[in-house]
Amino acid sequence: MLDDSLKTQLAAYLQRVTQPVDLVASLDDREASRELRELLDEIAALSPLIRVRHDGDDTRRPSFSISRTGHDMGLRFAAIPMGHEFTSLVLALLQAGGHPPKLESEVISQIQSLDGDFVFETYMSLTCHNCPDVVQALNLMAVLNPRIRHVAIDGGLFKDEVDARQIMAVPTIYLNGQPFGSGRMEIGEILAKIDTSAPAREAANLATKGVFDVLIVGGGPAGAAAAVYAARKGIQTGVVAERFGGQTLDTLGIENYISVLETQGPKFGAALEAHARHYDVDIMNGQRVEKLEPSPQPGGTTTLTLTLANGAQLQAKTVIVSTGARWRNVNVPGEAEYRNKGVAYCPHCDGPLFKGKKVAVIGGGNSGVEAAIDLAGIVEHVTLIEFAEQLKADAVLVKKLASLPNVAIHTNAQTTEITGNGQKVTGLRYKDRASDTEHAVDLAGVFVQIGLVPNTEWLKGTAELSKYGEIIVDARGATSVPGVFAAGDVTTTPYKQIVIAAGEGAKAALSAFDHLIRHGTDV
Repeated sequence: MLDDSLKTQLAAYLQRVTQPVDLVASLDDREASRELRELLDEIAALSPLIRVRHDGDDTRRPSFSISRTGHDMGLRFAAIPMGHEFTSLVLALLQAGGHPPKLESEVISQIQSLDGDFVFETYMSLTCHNCPDVVQALNLMAVLNPRIRHVAIDGGLFKDEVDARQIMAVPTIYLNGQPFGSGRMEIGEILAKIDTSAPAREAANLATKGVFDVLIVGGGPAGAAAAVYAARKGIQTGVVAERFGGQTLDTLGIENYISVLETQGPKFGAALEAHARHYDVDIMNGQRVEKLEPSPQPGGTTTLTLTLANGAQLQAKTVIVSTGARWRNVNVPGEAEYRNKGVAYCPHCDGPLFKGKKVAVIGGGNSGVEAAIDLAGIVEHVTLIEFAEQLKADAVLVKKLASLPNVAIHTNAQTTEITGNGQKVTGLRYKDRASDTEHAVDLAGVFVQIGLVPNTEWLKGTAELSKYGEIIVDARGATSVPGVFAAGDVTTTPYKQIVIAAGEGAKAALSAFDHLIRHGTDV
């Protein structure tokens, strides 16, 4: 299962294990069980502190538990955790073996003090780049609190469960047998849902913070660059973000960030956060800003106030908005009703769930055509629907798509409805814009790939926005509100690219610093 190079790397990591670990496998006669046995035996051979047994009695087979010897940690994989989940396996081994997690002490205390019994099940796929965050967060919670149990389930390996629960997107999380959440979730988001007293504690903690010189809203490439550039000026810098990394966390491959030949979105997002933390930036993760208001102060200076969803307020001398953008909805009947029940937005994450089935992709730009190409290698058939008269993707992508035998392309076509049976998607309707005729296609899934919409609803009536909802900025990144700057995909700056967002974030930070100097504010 593991090549020599990977074994060497894993052996080096396992030197950090300080306490004995037991791996207990529950196996059957399937080929997957043979592969799992081989994997676990290879891991055990790499460390004298890791023991493996094959006599487990779990009903899910193949599966295996990971526990510190003498402890029942409730951590299980119903999977052969390779692909994107190999890192989850390594972290689970290290944490069960006594290696301290990279987590703030207050969060560890919060997990350990949770009152109640929590049994989590996460359905994931090994090709999903959003799933490891969820799996790793819940695994760690199971290590830290004996009343928390978690099993990560490969949907491709346990298809009967996936079908019975009608799971159409990963990651999908169940808690105590009931749906809990879907999509990428970090440990703070999970805790906020199960620890009902957490928002009040967070609000009280945030209320103790003083006035920031620069407060950045949003933690994507623009926000991270702004944080680094501001902090390097020696001024009090904070970042308030729903999730640090932004949309890069939902990006599988990044191959056009200068000096980085190739990386993956989650890895890139983690590097952004690590860089900001290196400069002691005050990062307030898992927080949503709902209001921005300038408040005149004596002496002619201005303090800006941000109100968060939990009721807390933060104050700053300058603000940089870098809240980015999100997937645009097609806004037809059936889309909202069948989201995560056949309507999906991430072909890399959810594509394997539709293996051997028929799907559609809405959108003929680069993202749509790339999605159709990727899906064509997994599913039975792909129908691509594009509103314009021709595909807008790069010529090389269009040529590749046209060469695939299991793809049908419909241009000048308007999606009018996504249909279903009340539980999952069963089809799609579109209108031929040239002939005005209606067509129906039988499908199991629909992947929406029609671009982005800026996250600016909370700024309407405060800052000047374009007709597309983008924040209007000048050449220095300044907005219509004095002391407020903006950067990245949320602005009118053309070309929504990571490298451009980072550059605009740096520019906004330098402009904010210049604003502080010119307005006589102590920094």
